[in-house]
Amino acid sequence: MDNFHTAMPQPFLPPPVLRHPFLQTLLASSSLRKLGKNPMLGAESEMILETENDVRLKGHFSPRFRGKGLVILLNGWLGSSDSAYVIATARYLYRGGYSVFRLNYRDHGDSHHLNPGLFYATRLDEVFEGVRRAAFLEKEKPVFLAGFSLGGNFALRIASRCALDGIPNLRHIVSISPALDPEKTTDAIDRRPVIKAYFMKKWRKSLLKKQSLFPAAYDFSEILKHTSIRVVTEKLLKRYSPYKTASQYFNAYSIKPGDLLNIPVPTTLIAAEDDPIIPASDFHRLKLNSMTNLVLHRRGGHNGFLEGFRLNTWYERNMADLFDRITEKPL
Repeated sequence: MDNFHTAMPQPFLPPPVLRHPFLQTLLASSSLRKLGKNPMLGAESEMILETENDVRLKGHFSPRFRGKGLVILLNGWLGSSDSAYVIATARYLYRGGYSVFRLNYRDHGDSHHLNPGLFYATRLDEVFEGVRRAAFLEKEKPVFLAGFSLGGNFALRIASRCALDGIPNLRHIVSISPALDPEKTTDAIDRRPVIKAYFMKKWRKSLLKKQSLFPAAYDFSEILKHTSIRVVTEKLLKRYSPYKTASQYFNAYSIKPGDLLNIPVPTTLIAAEDDPIIPASDFHRLKLNSMTNLVLHRRGGHNGFLEGFRLNTWYERNMADLFDRITEKPL
């Protein structure tokens, strides 16, 4: 099996000044990671993918002439195809010879106008369909999927979904800092003032943009008076969703210990023991089959794994090496 355990055994060892989990977490999304030349952006074209249920998802496709394969990237909650960690990873892989597709969920990036309904993390069907349609852009080549945080959660659910409905040429899935238990993650964010402020600012901006586009459907003025992620989630769900409580909603897209046993696609989970919003104990409880591998580092924060002051990451380098090993092997 192609996985990080056999191909890349080395641990993640950041320099002492970059070991703090909050520094790793904050720098992961820093705009500094987007500095410098980026041929991937010069090659991109904007695309709207339409699913069978008439949902429209925006993405950015950067094809590589005679490339080795296609990598599809999924951002975290309230991130986008333009998030620093997505751009940096896409640039690294593009330079390594891979075409890249950066997919947005509904209401992420500049896509609020495309669908009248709100984004919920339970909308797996449309994200799965978006990934499958992106994969068909280079269906004659190997396809890889990598997701970050909530994107890592989506990636794992897509991996499990492939047992019933496969994606042609999908050779490997990588899930980085996946949110396994969204309820625990939400409560952890609420306990971290800096992280909570970061997400609440982005969420307010996103919801107000949706309200301005569909004023007859949405009025978030009372809901946005609250400052807790959990409370805003609860209020929003009660008014605009079929979910009665936040706990019911979180449970609907959580990754439970046995949920990954049926994964038919080689899959790698990358996480850190010091992640400030995802408990490492959640990973220890997972039951994994022979197609799935867990790489749990001592350090790395959430979505971090930054190896040096150039803000390069362990997972970029090792994903490229892994994908190269896979593309060199015949199907």
